[in-house]
Amino acid sequence: MPLPWTLHGDGKDIDASSVVAPGQRLSWPRTIGIGAQHVVAMFGATFLVPILTGFPPSTTLLFSGIGTLLFLLITGNRLPSYLGSSFAFIAPITAATATQGRGSALFGIVAVGVLLAVVGIIVQLAGTRWIDALMPPVVAGSIVALIGLNLAPVAKANFTQAPVTAIITLLAVLLTTVIFRGILGRLSIFIGVLIGYLAAIAFGQVDFSAVKQAPWVGLPDFTSPANPFSTPQVWAVLPAFLPVVLVLVAENVGHIRGVAQLTDPSVNRLTGRALFADGLATTVAGLGGGSGTTTYGENIGVMAATKVYSTAAYWVAGIVAILLGLSPKVGAVINTIPPGVLGGVTTALYGLIGIIGVKIWMDNAVDFSRPTNQFTAATALVIGIADFTLVIGGLTFTGIALGSIAAIIIYHLMSTIGRLRGTDPAL
Repeated sequence: MPLPWTLHGDGKDIDASSVVAPGQRLSWPRTIGIGAQHVVAMFGATFLVPILTGFPPSTTLLFSGIGTLLFLLITGNRLPSYLGSSFAFIAPITAATATQGRGSALFGIVAVGVLLAVVGIIVQLAGTRWIDALMPPVVAGSIVALIGLNLAPVAKANFTQAPVTAIITLLAVLLTTVIFRGILGRLSIFIGVLIGYLAAIAFGQVDFSAVKQAPWVGLPDFTSPANPFSTPQVWAVLPAFLPVVLVLVAENVGHIRGVAQLTDPSVNRLTGRALFADGLATTVAGLGGGSGTTTYGENIGVMAATKVYSTAAYWVAGIVAILLGLSPKVGAVINTIPPGVLGGVTTALYGLIGIIGVKIWMDNAVDFSRPTNQFTAATALVIGIADFTLVIGGLTFTGIALGSIAAIIIYHLMSTIGRLRGTDPAL
């Protein structure tokens, strides 16, 4: 069976204006090099999610690689993307694990994956206009922002355990961003963690005993989700997880539009397939003990810098992630990262998630002189940041769920009444 890529030119020399399309590739040594860059770009963010949630890093890396290969297959090898760990899952996973254990969190991940796959099927059949109607930019931005800012207390808790290490890590992230250009600047989180980790080693805060005992090759830890029929109390975690679907939809749609702008506008027609693929990858990960996935903007940065959009490079990246996931020693090393390093990096990282929401507002020129937009964002953010809680029977609705619901209801309620009364016309 012939490989699905054609060779770009001679596969070796490309000038500054050349673009390697998704269906093309460079020579295999160069393709492997580009794939290695994608691994580095995704690694810093992907390994942080299991560290912050207590999930096995090797398992998460393995399923991110498997998810990426599934994504490439389902999108017909036409949409260059890496599926890494989604930060949107951190808050609900943390809450569910603390109250009911890892199995309940995995059930929540599987539920999100199934629902996202269903959304993908609907989008494939009906298009994306209904998503834009349900979640206009002010709503989408509010939900993304409140999920990041809801995690601020977690960053503080880690930061205060080793403040000097945390400050070194945070400074390393900030300085790397402004000192370096290109790919190094985009890897500021990864480099910051590395520098903070070296500082933690110097301060005697890292324990390598588990690393010495871990084998180089072996299967990661697999964990099954809780059975909702034998343990019905796990249904109570769903209100915290379901808003993540809205975030994943927004992330995927935004990612696809970005890739389409860089490569070919016809890529937008793959939106339904992409959502289904991410949903399937998240479901598979949840069934085996990994975290949910999403398309990665970090890797778009690599493509923009190199002008190489070949999906062959993503096959390389996915295969490398699978191989890393099959090394317990790699997972053991990642697990040695101490709280001070995590506190420093998440102080910036969680804030950046919030700022992504703000960027959605700015990119779409959301008019905050309009009262509907003001109250939609203001109310949702306060509910999410303060982590309001509402208990109804056996269900507990946390700040993320309540803030997301509030953003949708407030916007559509005020917009509808405003249009009927002529006091707040749709803009």
